[in-house]
Amino acid sequence: MTAVSEPRVQASGDASRPGDPKRWGAWYVAEHELRRVPTFIVPALATAIGSPLLYLLAFGVGLASLIKTGGTSGIGGVSYVEFVIPAFLCAGAVGTATEEFTFGVMMGFKWNEVYIGMNAAPISPRQIASGHILYTVIRMAVTSGIFLAIALAFGAIHLPAGLLVLPIALLGGLAFGVPIAAYSATIREDRGQFAVIGRSVVLPMTLFSGTVFPLTQLPIWLQWIGWISPLWHSTQLARDASYGQVEPGWLILVHVVVLAAEFAIGWAIFTRNTTKRLNR
Repeated sequence: MTAVSEPRVQASGDASRPGDPKRWGAWYVAEHELRRVPTFIVPALATAIGSPLLYLLAFGVGLASLIKTGGTSGIGGVSYVEFVIPAFLCAGAVGTATEEFTFGVMMGFKWNEVYIGMNAAPISPRQIASGHILYTVIRMAVTSGIFLAIALAFGAIHLPAGLLVLPIALLGGLAFGVPIAAYSATIREDRGQFAVIGRSVVLPMTLFSGTVFPLTQLPIWLQWIGWISPLWHSTQLARDASYGQVEPGWLILVHVVVLAAEFAIGWAIFTRNTTKRLNR
């Protein structure tokens, strides 16, 4: 009787064999995340469209009529709506990032444990962390892009340099959100930690980061909150791009370096914490 030989598995060169991370694992993770978007697409679109319209009406028509500087409306030579809308666009990206890097991370680890299932497949913890970041970038790009389109239509942001506001907002969202994701990856029980982040971190940061008034209007002993805030750095860059607020070149470089450093450090810690938790 002739023995049937079993197929041999190549010892190397097969990146998709069991036990090896797939080459495009991060993209697979992002794809999985995107497939759940239809479950909340209606409220997400309502927020993405409604928020900029409300901001434009409230601050462009309402509050702007009360703000006078040197006998003319506006701040720094531009209308108040032109001053405040780039900041709110950046704040919106931070809000989306906060949602996905808190509750989104907790969902993957605990509430439906999808990260555990992914880790059992040929996808590494690093790719899981990177895939969630990639998905969040896509979601931020869509919501911030809608905001930008509405702002352009109302003349609150000007072309062509105003298009740079979108990548600036994304960088600001990542600079704030990814370090939060690193913390979220360590949480094993939800005891209201994310609500505390919203009340004690996100809200003060929004109020004291030069969003609705220049940071210089604050007492010097409060301005440090803005100096360390990713939202202030992204807001200043967005204003530079939107209406040509001229800052010294060294300060623009500082904004970029601070945001990139916060994102890079957060990514490294998020990856480490994800790997530690999944491979324990």
